[in-house]
Amino acid sequence: MDAAEYDLMDAVEDRMWWYRALHGHALRALAPLPADARVLDAGCGTGGFLARLRAARPQARLTGLEYAWPAARRAAAKTGAPIACGSVNLLPFAAGSFDAVTSLDVLSHAGVEPAEALAEFHRVLAPGGLLVLNLPGHEWLKSAHDIRVHNTRRFERAGAASMLEGAGFRPARPRHWNSLLLPLMLLQRKVLARGDDAASDVTDYPAWLDASLFTICRLEAALLRTGLSFPVGGSLLATAIRPGNPP
Repeated sequence: MDAAEYDLMDAVEDRMWWYRALHGHALRALAPLPADARVLDAGCGTGGFLARLRAARPQARLTGLEYAWPAARRAAAKTGAPIACGSVNLLPFAAGSFDAVTSLDVLSHAGVEPAEALAEFHRVLAPGGLLVLNLPGHEWLKSAHDIRVHNTRRFERAGAASMLEGAGFRPARPRHWNSLLLPLMLLQRKVLARGDDAASDVTDYPAWLDASLFTICRLEAALLRTGLSFPVGGSLLATAIRPGNPP
């Protein structure tokens, strides 16, 4: 991403409603892991999720990987975790190094080859290891926001499941979220900020608006925990296992 977008991410990812909702979904997906699990956040940006994961699971053995060196330095300072600088297309870790890999809104980026990245995630996961992905949803939602954060692809649920299964993960279970707010997302991206020169959606929202949006996300998360499945949504959260028995 551009340096300005990393600056925005670094400034707001600990409090902006969308990051808090995303991190909550990812933390719940990691809940079955042992307390001292080895977790790689592949494409960790400026370290927001790793910092939240450190607070929630202080015994976990955390590692990050980030392509942009300035962002990697910020992530290391923010989290105290070791952060490698490199590409998800060719991870600098030994096979079977991790019990879980998270990668949040990374496979959509211009510099990422999804098939190569998934093969690397499969390689560095131990047998029985957990993969947690977040993916931007629906090609028809492409907008100026995607240009700003260098997204070149968005995903459909069936395609995401097929992609994961083709990479050797089982079972692939992508689920839409950011669904209740989809009408507002469409209004913002397709009407209010439809020009290619518009800013990304990453910003410091007024406190009342941020709290309102996060409350809706919490309601949606509670509905998802009941087993409800939304047919559309701004994002897809996918979990899958590398087959095999843990050592």
